[in-house]
Amino acid sequence: MEHPSEETHARWQRLPSWLLTQTANHAHRLVTDGFSAVHARGYHYRVLATLEEFGPASQATLGRRSGIHVSEMVATINELAERDLVERAPDPEDRRRNVVSLTTAGKRQLRRLEKQLVERQEELLAPLSAEERERFTELLSKLLKHHDRQATYP
Repeated sequence: MEHPSEETHARWQRLPSWLLTQTANHAHRLVTDGFSAVHARGYHYRVLATLEEFGPASQATLGRRSGIHVSEMVATINELAERDLVERAPDPEDRRRNVVSLTTAGKRQLRRLEKQLVERQEELLAPLSAEERERFTELLSKLLKHHDRQATYP
């Protein structure tokens, strides 16, 4: 009886869904490790980057812009505020609401997180050429856009 060589893969190991899941798990671990190295997590990056890009915002607006559920947003803002990476202040237009803004320390932390992201993307995509990386990103974006649209409009 013949045994498959180490290079031969079972059918399921060639399925795009399986390959994508395994790659996503690896990517998640790389990014999580990178963020942990600078005492942060993914939600921290998303909040800091969103604040830098769009400016100060209420927690609700920040949640929508960053794609973080309100139940996670409060804890994330608390963690960032405790480290002086964001600042909460009463909204001058509605005193019942807080406006969250990025601090100078928050900008510095965002730079550290971005450095980790660049290094981890490089590690993840190391075997691909620049052209392959661009095409891979385009294809992943196309898939995600299609499935997001399907989920939004059944």
